[in-house]
Amino acid sequence: MTTKIYEALKWASSFLQKHGRDENVGEITLQHILDCNRTQLLMNMREELLENQWIQFQDMLTKHIEGQPIQYLIGYEYFYGRKFFVNEEVLIPRPETEELVEGVLHRINQLWEKTEKLELVDVGTGSGAIAISLALENNQLMVHTVDIAEESIKVAKQNAQELHANVNFIHNDLLNYFIEENKKVDIVVSNPPYIPHEDWLQLDDVVKDHEPYRALVGGEDGLDFYRRFAQDLPKVLREKALVAFEVGVGQGEPVASILKSAFPTSDVEVVFDINGKDRMVYMMK
Repeated sequence: MTTKIYEALKWASSFLQKHGRDENVGEITLQHILDCNRTQLLMNMREELLENQWIQFQDMLTKHIEGQPIQYLIGYEYFYGRKFFVNEEVLIPRPETEELVEGVLHRINQLWEKTEKLELVDVGTGSGAIAISLALENNQLMVHTVDIAEESIKVAKQNAQELHANVNFIHNDLLNYFIEENKKVDIVVSNPPYIPHEDWLQLDDVVKDHEPYRALVGGEDGLDFYRRFAQDLPKVLREKALVAFEVGVGQGEPVASILKSAFPTSDVEVVFDINGKDRMVYMMK
């Protein structure tokens, strides 16, 4: 018995809905299996799936329903219009983080001339999504990236290679390398672990059981990494500098005041994302 694409999607939709998963996963998975984009998929709705494609489709959705993120099953996620390889050693890039990249690019244009060469460090790079996107979007940046986990750096290096991005990788903890080398930078960007431990316990199993704990949890109140940054940033920032953080919901003001106490004369702003949640904190010095 053969299965047409529209029949497969219909089955997927009710299967996912029944188990409380996002219905879009059906389309994403089928695009991956058929190696096509959404438009091509919709244009070929009446085409038949090969038997092995239909079996693979059911198998992947079953694994997803059992808790595996679809991005780890297909092996990639799109971020800022580019395809990033991901596995269980790195966080899956989120759409909200694209807004952080956008905000950094916008502020660089406001603060510096296009001709100035700038050094930027992305701390806790994971898949490399932030660092690589910034390096490719703005060629005045010399981008360094730091991660404490060699497994994450391996993924980020693969992405940089695939996307032809010139990024310098450092295996270290936060800004320690720059402090030890007495090296100054113009821009520090980070999407650090910011989920309080208690909140992590309540997370959806798709996230809690599969995405790396070290990349999610920022201590009891989720603010540990921002406090460490506040101690270290004065040692690595140049006279004129930009700091950009992603934060958890409700953390905008606490993170802003942590930065304000370290840099009393700086300009700190909390920015809300497309969903109206406090998501980014920028500091201009």
